[in-house]
Amino acid sequence: MAGKIRIRPDYVKIYTEILHKNHPEKFEECRCLLKKKMSNLDIIRLNQKIFGISDQESEIFSRKHRAYDKTAILQILDYQKIYKLNNKQLAAHFKLSRNTIAKWKESFYN
Repeated sequence: MAGKIRIRPDYVKIYTEILHKNHPEKFEECRCLLKKKMSNLDIIRLNQKIFGISDQESEIFSRKHRAYDKTAILQILDYQKIYKLNNKQLAAHFKLSRNTIAKWKESFYN
């Protein structure tokens, strides 16, 4: 077996259906994210725009189940460089652990 083939869900189709059926008023606001090839970071942004975070419990649940691919991680680390943030500030902005950011930096910059 050479390697696993990863099939991604069609997030554009899924979120378009959700917007049309449940949140038609938010469709125009989310259109720009739906038109491009979405990274994991874009999916998280879109999810926040559509559903929002109403209480702390749902925020903790969504934070535990996030997954970041290499592109998303590098975008987050680039954001840190552009805005000259330390690990604590970056962690607060993206609602991540400081240890996660430190591991990412060690993995990608060493």
